[in-house]
Amino acid sequence: MHVRYSYLPQQFSQIDDLMAQLREFVVTGDFTLGKPLVEFERRFADLIGVRHAIGVGSGTDAIKLPLKALGVGHGDEVITAANTFIATVGAIAELGAVPVFVDCDDTFCMDVSQVEAKITPRTKAIVPVHFTGYMTQMEPLMEIAFRRGLPVVEDACQAILADIGGKRAGTWAEAGSFSLHPLKNLNVWGDGGVVTTNDDGMAARLRLLRNHGMRNRDEIEVLGYNSRLDALQAVVGNWLIGSTHQITDQRIENAEYFDRALGQIKQIRIPPRVSGMKKVYHIYIVFAEDRDGLYKHCQSRGIECKIHYPVPLYLQDGLKIYGHKAGDFPVTDRHTREIISFPCDQHLSRDEQDYVIATVAEYYG
Repeated sequence: MHVRYSYLPQQFSQIDDLMAQLREFVVTGDFTLGKPLVEFERRFADLIGVRHAIGVGSGTDAIKLPLKALGVGHGDEVITAANTFIATVGAIAELGAVPVFVDCDDTFCMDVSQVEAKITPRTKAIVPVHFTGYMTQMEPLMEIAFRRGLPVVEDACQAILADIGGKRAGTWAEAGSFSLHPLKNLNVWGDGGVVTTNDDGMAARLRLLRNHGMRNRDEIEVLGYNSRLDALQAVVGNWLIGSTHQITDQRIENAEYFDRALGQIKQIRIPPRVSGMKKVYHIYIVFAEDRDGLYKHCQSRGIECKIHYPVPLYLQDGLKIYGHKAGDFPVTDRHTREIISFPCDQHLSRDEQDYVIATVAEYYG
């Protein structure tokens, strides 16, 4: 059996109605900040439960623009997670700021107990990363941020509809950052992102920054960026957004099915499933003994498993300028040796899941 990782051919296999909507849209010529984007932003805001959703060019820009709006710039420090994807750090670095890393715990999110020790007079913001669909422990983090007078921007790119006690990712801080990359739980046909906020002033600044700083066609209020979510992509987003809850529920069901079965294999350790937290499993990860051997075995049996990620971000060549050395973030380092990711998407069949389970059990005898 072949168990693929990307589900996109299945997700977009029946799209006659979407193609009809795209044909209707194309003849309007309403390509830039058009009506489909206005509709998508309204629906996304309702989905997350915020006053404003601002469509931008990518998930990376969805992190960068609110930091810019908060005044983060050259030489400022921004605290974030050591095990995140490069986009988080790239957004910080684009502003000339310096990422200050905090190690993670076994939920794959930053260890909030280590945050306060990282704060210096140069600290300008905190960017917690809700990695894999877990959420950072936001209550203690927001208490630290409030007490120290620091704004927070949530990197919720992998956590749409995740929540803690019913309060969703993207609603805790000054702003939340979401990605619409094709492999995200809510996706479009290319790069795209959304910033959420309940702050009217932040929303107004973001709408300026994403569109060259233009107050209107003829007046430039600030120097901004070209980072608009394409109206064409918004058509795709509007076609799919109504299924977001269903997609999320199926991923959770698939993850629970894996947990019950893989948890019976003594060489597999299921990550802690935090009580009161809704985890949305953008990535389904477990810890495995002899991970590299298991990875090769699964690949040889046709299972497209992955490792997120085999090389710690802080040790990548492109980040040498920050002067870190191996061992600076030991939990992140351990994860690179132990974690393995299996498909968990809404189109995965029970037969495919059972094949993954059987293949893992086969490897360990």
